[in-house]
Amino acid sequence: MSVNLATKLREGTKKSHTMAENVGFVKCFLKGVVEKKSYRKLVTNLYYVYTAMEEEMVKHSNHPVISKIYFSELNRKESLEQDLQFYYGPNWQEEIEISPVGQAYVDRIREISATEPELMVAHSYTRYLGDLSGGQILKKIAQRAMNLDEGGTAFYEFPTIQDEKAFKNMYRAAMDDLPVDEATAERIVDEANDAFGMNMKLFNELEGNLVKAIGQMLFNTLTRRRTKGSTEPGLAAVE
Repeated sequence: MSVNLATKLREGTKKSHTMAENVGFVKCFLKGVVEKKSYRKLVTNLYYVYTAMEEEMVKHSNHPVISKIYFSELNRKESLEQDLQFYYGPNWQEEIEISPVGQAYVDRIREISATEPELMVAHSYTRYLGDLSGGQILKKIAQRAMNLDEGGTAFYEFPTIQDEKAFKNMYRAAMDDLPVDEATAERIVDEANDAFGMNMKLFNELEGNLVKAIGQMLFNTLTRRRTKGSTEPGLAAVE
């Protein structure tokens, strides 16, 4: 009997979803204010998170629950590697380091994989459906804000998914057919809310760097105006 897990997740995470959208870093990003150093730190943490998530999903590819919502075309590890090479160069693996918040996120994924693997559904839902839903919009914002002609936004691209809307509908239908009971469904919803919280912590971790960069850019702009009598326009985006 179906427990309508997709609907439970949508309704049960509405508040968390709204809170995540109102984190300062996200609000700045959506307005086109993006600072490259902060953004590449986010990409770094996401690389570790997706690596852990995808490794654990593969481990459970025959699990009665996980197997139903594991789609390799959603995997983001390789696309994040492309972006890391773009931002850090060919030796990116020696340059990157996970943050404490990112490590806590990874640790949680590893923990539930070992103890309650069905809860991985919550992390898959939270990340992948979000990536599919806003990917193209966020890609265009990032390209415009950071003046990217080519490269740096592979994370938002799903070349093997031709119809993203149809894929999301299929994914939600698969969630509704998962062999889980009401109690398990509630634990998955709780875990999804925790996943949103972990993502918010990732964003909050970057706010200080973003604010500092914006402040420095504004200071530099004002200084140039005072010393050169410049009539430059105000800050539109931080690079």
